[in-house]
Amino acid sequence: MTEGHRQRSPAAARNRDPILAVLRETIPERARVLEVASGTGEHAAFFTAAMPGWTWQPSDPQPAALASIRAWRPHGGDGLLAPLELDVTAEWPVAGPLDALVAINLIHISPWRVTEALMAGAGRLLADGGVLVLYGPYRENGEHTASSNAAFDADLRARDPQWGVRDLEAVTEAAAVHGLMLEQRHAMPANNLTVVFRRSAGTG
Repeated sequence: MTEGHRQRSPAAARNRDPILAVLRETIPERARVLEVASGTGEHAAFFTAAMPGWTWQPSDPQPAALASIRAWRPHGGDGLLAPLELDVTAEWPVAGPLDALVAINLIHISPWRVTEALMAGAGRLLADGGVLVLYGPYRENGEHTASSNAAFDADLRARDPQWGVRDLEAVTEAAAVHGLMLEQRHAMPANNLTVVFRRSAGTG
């Protein structure tokens, strides 16, 4: 759904409150946050309206998404910055240190190299003790957590063989290469998870 450049996602309306609850527990009240693949910009506007102490940098590689984020910006808090064009597999136009890096519904709708690049970027830019927060569906112990996720995975792979629901264990291993340790796992609506990785001191 669109209203001019301002796009709406039904999924964002459903999951924004549970995701915010985890972010509030995980990110300090005053923090510098980079959101990768911000999409419509709804999450950024909602989170910053709720948490005025967060300086939130949205980003996306797609022009339509950047236009939507700009259109949502007046509906967010004062800490919501103008969006940046950011492709995680290219040079990042952001300087650290960051308190948090957030990616919602990214790694299953992208090639595996995007996950690897995301972990490398988080390892470079997060401050000691900073967090990487990921939301989306995962396989655990080699199995889908629900039949709906298995069907979703098949649909993703039919659309692009490089896409697909990732094994949480593989994501955890990719994070560890860059000093990011899995700290929290939260069950979320629609058989999704929010997982939190913390950057170890002295890494990167």
